[in-house]
Amino acid sequence: MSHLSQEELVKQWESEQASLRQLMVEEDTEDWQRSPDFTGLERVGGVDLSFVKGDDVNACAQLVVLSYPDLELLYEDSQMVTLTAPYIAGFLAFRETPYLLEALQRLEKTQPNLLPQVVLVDGNGLFHYREFGLACHLGVLSGLPCVGVAKNLLQVQGVTKSQQHQLQIASLQKGGDSFPLTAASGKVLGKALRSSDSSTKPVYVSTGHRISLETALRLTHTCCRYRVPEPIRQEPQGLTCPRKHIASEIPRVWGTPYAGLEKEAGHCWAPPGNKIERGFTSESPFLYCLWSQSLRGILQSCH
Repeated sequence: MSHLSQEELVKQWESEQASLRQLMVEEDTEDWQRSPDFTGLERVGGVDLSFVKGDDVNACAQLVVLSYPDLELLYEDSQMVTLTAPYIAGFLAFRETPYLLEALQRLEKTQPNLLPQVVLVDGNGLFHYREFGLACHLGVLSGLPCVGVAKNLLQVQGVTKSQQHQLQIASLQKGGDSFPLTAASGKVLGKALRSSDSSTKPVYVSTGHRISLETALRLTHTCCRYRVPEPIRQEPQGLTCPRKHIASEIPRVWGTPYAGLEKEAGHCWAPPGNKIERGFTSESPFLYCLWSQSLRGILQSCH
């Protein structure tokens, strides 16, 4: 790709997006999707590609699979990756999809019985500049039903953080309440969902592939214990990437486990030979102490 100018690359990606868009299915295709309580759904996946703070090239590609409806961990995979495609607004999928797709393919090859029946993607689906975001891209290429769940509003196609939008958020009284994200054309591209009673800040749900918006919304809500649905919120549990990297970067002069690493601000790595301490919140699913160069760096970034 490096031999192409950004203008040429954009044209190429627009063409590829348009072709893949023709393969996208916006309706329910599975029997469990039509069931009021999702009977038949047993495995829900979650994927994300999380960047090291201050580094937009090195990242950790994460996949988890949870049981449904109990939302217990069945499988997790995390790999450090180096992105080669440039960041261009509206084309995030061309940077991230290959690594998320590889994670799904590794699972299918090694433990096909744990392949998720639906994947929640930390990002947008149909709610996108050209109605084909990361969740759509991954869905079409993997063939799996996918749902886009974004934590922040993408201001696109006439949807903005306007006063009206804020009033709509304030009108969400309880978990499960939602309102449509309507483009200037009048098409509903997604919905803002108050995912739990305890969180007033919504998540933004949109169809990715092989699932309707209403089913995607209902599924997302049932996967939420807090603001962010569990398949996405739990992604960094294994810490395979950061632990491996940090272990090669810092001296092994450790004592007892550091209780201070158990922070609600994210997840931090504990010393070799000791357990991994975790602190989860609905707002912060990724740790920023991944590539610290010293113990001091780790402790500072965890605090």
